[in-house]
Amino acid sequence: MLFSRLRRLSAPDIGFTVAILILVLVASIASDVFLSERNLVSISRQLVTNGLLSLGMLLVILTGGIDLSVGPVVAFSGLLATGLQAHMPFPAAIAVALAMGLAVGIFNGFMIARFNLQPFIVTLATMGSLRGLLYVYSETPQYPVDPLFRGLLGGGFIGPLPVPSLIFLCIIPLVWFYLNHTVSGRAVYALGVNSEAVRLAGVNVRRHLIGAYAACGFLAAFAGVVLASRLGIAQPSVGIGYELDAIAAVVIGGGILGGGGGTVLGVVGGVLALALVDNVLNLFNVESYYQQFLKGIIILVAVLARRKKA
Repeated sequence: MLFSRLRRLSAPDIGFTVAILILVLVASIASDVFLSERNLVSISRQLVTNGLLSLGMLLVILTGGIDLSVGPVVAFSGLLATGLQAHMPFPAAIAVALAMGLAVGIFNGFMIARFNLQPFIVTLATMGSLRGLLYVYSETPQYPVDPLFRGLLGGGFIGPLPVPSLIFLCIIPLVWFYLNHTVSGRAVYALGVNSEAVRLAGVNVRRHLIGAYAACGFLAAFAGVVLASRLGIAQPSVGIGYELDAIAAVVIGGGILGGGGGTVLGVVGGVLALALVDNVLNLFNVESYYQQFLKGIIILVAVLARRKKA
């Protein structure tokens, strides 16, 4: 059974897997810190933000769309979850932050589905508007008032595993089950292949499209809350370029821009690959702008490698 699954792997999948294994091998030889328990725990915590974003991005990419507004949603949700603690209990502040992300996703999906607008344009407009609104809400960093906000969520441990990592591990099977064992999830896959055929089959295209963007917005807000809790601070400048990381993880994991392909396990592999690349570059003190350049190259290579499948 294992060999049959391996035979189904495409050449790009095998190539990216081999490249990551080589990266891990070189990093473990060149740095004594890389395989240390402290560094591995750090990697598991840091990949959570992009992991949640990438799972949401997978849903919209499967429909043939894209969501460029996830970065500002991360920043805004973090600011709300921390700033509102001065006026309400932190669970209520978190609920408001998650509701904001859900509302943004519903708005994006409604505009795209109802008026047949291009997802790139709609979410680009939302990205710009949200970035302005979050600075209207707060131009300065916000700090959580309740110490439990960080102690229970971002900084907590259950056994050897950080709470954020456990949250991500719980979200993975939920998204997998949704896509593979629900009518709505199968409709999301079908929308990216031929939305007109789905409509003619009697499926409510608008509802499923809005649902995909709503889930993406909710997961982005969840990522922002977890990030603010882990760092113990929320800043309006957070989230710039996060959409690039999410798209890169989806593409590396086998997702096809424009819809028609992508899996949850593939996205998890893409998230892990990017987290390892970031960690290795940070260990060797490589400047952040080189990291952004490298991610752009990775996306281009991944798209080119899978062009025959599109």
